[in-house]
Amino acid sequence: MPSEIRSFSGPGIIGGVITTRRLAWTALVWNLVVILLGALVRATGSGAGCGASWPTCEGVLVPQLEGATAIEFTHRMTSGVALLLLAWLIARVFRTSRPGRPVRKAAVLSGVGIISESLIGAVIVLFEWVENDASLARAISVPIHLVNTLVLLAGLTMVVYWVDRDRTVRLSRPVSRAVFGFAAGMLLIAATGAVTALADTLFPAESVIEGIAEDFSATSSWLTRLRIVHPVAAILIGIGAARWVRSNAWDLGGTAGVAARIVVTVVFAELVVGVVNVWTLTPIAIQLFHLFLADVLWIAWVWLGVDLLTDEALTDVLVE
Repeated sequence: MPSEIRSFSGPGIIGGVITTRRLAWTALVWNLVVILLGALVRATGSGAGCGASWPTCEGVLVPQLEGATAIEFTHRMTSGVALLLLAWLIARVFRTSRPGRPVRKAAVLSGVGIISESLIGAVIVLFEWVENDASLARAISVPIHLVNTLVLLAGLTMVVYWVDRDRTVRLSRPVSRAVFGFAAGMLLIAATGAVTALADTLFPAESVIEGIAEDFSATSSWLTRLRIVHPVAAILIGIGAARWVRSNAWDLGGTAGVAARIVVTVVFAELVVGVVNVWTLTPIAIQLFHLFLADVLWIAWVWLGVDLLTDEALTDVLVE
């Protein structure tokens, strides 16, 4: 291994034990936790737990932790840790990789994602698009917030993938259209799912039959009538993606094959959990599990897509 590459890893525990790959995985998993906590804030109506103040909570650094305040403050603190982790990861990536490598671009994308995530969250709090607010502004901001988190997860997933690989991206490959097309479809599913979850929180149904009737009732809130879009999009796009993977990527070896199997498995698991979620009147635990599976599906799809669109490894860029 050339000495200039070997010198990147650095001495001591930080450089030798917490490798860039481990740090990237940690940042990815931690952000999954933050996303689920954010969903918990919405599902419990705790968005106003810190009042209309940001980044402080009720005007102080550490408020009295109880009820909605405890939930919202916990989410803010974990978000802060996520920001620090990502700053550390970006610094490590730029220190341990050569200029021009894809891992640096992925790290920058992650940085942009988490900064915009913080800003969107701040706007939602400061304009008080929380609790029982059913405004158009909130209905727009919530799906944007979720789609932005998926962009962040995509960046982190690509950092994990490229952190010890030196590959060239080939967007001209025939699979490119399907990879990006289904990725866009999954973002659409996420956006419509965010609107559906918001409607379920603001206008909960007393029974399954009542909920279905409200979806088609002219007297229901427009948010409630939009709920039907999500399951239709999820079924059509999800099954389409699973069928494509079965036909084009199922027999691949290595991590691409693993990602392909995760995609197909999670697509059908999501359809089942979605039905259970509606049948049980969207309990918070099922909502969070549904969102977790959606995040896993997205990560697996990004990993598979990157593997399909890059050349074979040339040389390792890290010694960690």
